[in-house]
Parts: sequence; structure tokens; C-alpha cells
Amino acid sequence: MTKTILRALAGEALPTPPIWMMRQAGRYLPEYRATRAEAGDFLSLCYNPELAAEVTLQPIRRYGFDAAILFADILLLPQALGADLWFVTGEGPRLSTITAQRDFDALKGVDAIHDTLNPIYETVRILKRELPAETTLIGFAGAPWTVATYMIAGRGTPDQGPAHALKAENRALFSALIDRITEGTIEYLSRQIDAGAEVVKLFDSWAGSLKGQDFDDFALAPAKRIIAALKARHPDTPVIAFPREAGERYVGFAKATGADCVALDNSVSADWAAQNVQVDGCVQGNLASSHMVTGGQALVDETRAIVNAFRGGPHIFNLGHGITPDADPENVALMIETVRSA
Repeated sequence: MTKTILRALAGEALPTPPIWMMRQAGRYLPEYRATRAEAGDFLSLCYNPELAAEVTLQPIRRYGFDAAILFADILLLPQALGADLWFVTGEGPRLSTITAQRDFDALKGVDAIHDTLNPIYETVRILKRELPAETTLIGFAGAPWTVATYMIAGRGTPDQGPAHALKAENRALFSALIDRITEGTIEYLSRQIDAGAEVVKLFDSWAGSLKGQDFDDFALAPAKRIIAALKARHPDTPVIAFPREAGERYVGFAKATGADCVALDNSVSADWAAQNVQVDGCVQGNLASSHMVTGGQALVDETRAIVNAFRGGPHIFNLGHGITPDADPENVALMIETVRSA
């Protein structure tokens, strides 16, 4: 029998939605913290195929999710393109910045990325061997706009201001950077599929800060280009797109880009999304990740409401964003139990 997530992605409405969780391998799990300590630091964990596979498998062993998502980071691609990347404890990633033509000219060509990223493909191969037969393996990358915001600012920012500023001041340079990331993303995801990923997901975490024509040019168009290229090479591999906080722009996004599924954040209601987004095919989402911290009856009620809202069409249950480090592992178990008994 075809795996449940693949059935949902093919457009089937299932009596019980398959379930996985963004950042399901992460700091809320004691076994993850132990493995990360063994690795030494975050990047060493990402680039150690055995340990990266181990942390990917941990939530599958603990919870029996329907999918495992490759443990990696969206900023590995900029590093492979030649950006300096490091992580500051308690503060997150830092990168060398792209703010002028000379910075862009110093980047590597797309053909060079695999030298850096080969350990990631090896992680995928290990997972393909070790995952349970019923568990779907998801690969991923950051979408070009979101990756560009980090490459331009050198870090995460609350409003993506530096990227918006470069876009306004030097649109040609900004567009060239988007193109380079787009080309690299196609090659990166294609290699993940070659190694054994059965589904890939494109995370556009900052899509919501793009408005009007900019959303079309820098969120929608790159996603369409990436998906078309992947479909040409891997016609049977589904793609999930996540233009987070796109709001009304979620409507029609699947048709416009060729995505097999649109992942939803929790700023839109499940009832609205069922009427406006799910009509075009599979949706994924969209429980607020705060419920994984607070738990209780509110978690149960909201989980049931989401399952019921999306019951009429293809749905993959997930959070509206990644689980946070302060989440209680028992609340994850409660969520899964609620979904599977709803």
C-alpha cells in the first residue's frame, strides 16, 4: 500500500490525516540534546551523516510519525555557495553578507555546491535504508527569498529590512542573487531526491513580508521555476511549498507554482483554508506551535477542529511553524493521539 503522505499528496482525502511536525528533530527532545552534545556544535551535527540520521530517526522511534524530514539547515546552501557561516550560541546563525556586486562575484558557481553538501546526501542514503517501510522521507531547502534575506543581512532580522533595501536600491544585483540561489536549490533538491528523498519541501519562512509584484517576482516565480525543474527530472516526486504568512496569497499558490501541496501557517484559519486553498489540492497544517508548550484541552480542541475542517479533502496534519525548544514532549504525544482518534 502506498504511504499515507504520498496518498494525501496525490489528492486523496484520508479518514485519518497523516502527521509529521516541522522541526520534529530538535531541542525539545532529550535524546536530540544528547546527540548534539556528542557532535560538538550544530554545524558539526548537520555535516555528520551518522549523527544527522540518528536525530532524524529519534522522533520516528518515539512517536511513529508518518514522515521523517531530513535533519539539516536552510543555510547550508549559502555556505556551499561560498558564504561564511557560523552559529552563535543562543543567538542563531551568522553569515558573511552580500551587499555589493563584489560580494556576489566572490560566490561559487552552482556546480561547486556538492563538494560541501555531499554529507547531506549521505544522510539521506542512510535514512532511506534505516527508516521504517511505512515512513515517508522528506528532503527540503529554503526558498530563494528567505535564503537571500539571511545572505544579505548576515543574520535573521525581524522585518527582512536589509533584503528589502537591497531589492529597492539594486534590483539587478538582488535578482542575480535570487537566480543563483534558485539554481543552487534545484541542484540541491535534485540530489536529495537521487539519494532517496520521496518528497521535498520548499520553506519560504519570510514570504509574508513580500507584497504585490514582489511576492510574484520573488516568492511565486522562483518556486515555480524550482518545481518545474524538479518535475522535469523527477516527475513522480511531490513538492510541498510553504510561503509562510502569505495570507490571501495562499489562494491559488499551488496552481501558480505547480506545488502538490501548500503548507499553511496558523495565521489563517483552517475553515478559511479549507474553502479557499484546499479546493486546489492537498494542504498541510496548521496547529499553532504554542500548543506544544501549553498542552491541555485547548490543544485537543484545536487539533480536532483542524482535522474536522480539512476532512473533506487531502490533508497532512502539521504545525503552523516549527516546534519550539520549550515544548513538552508529552504534548506532542497528546496531539498525535488526538489526530489519530479524531
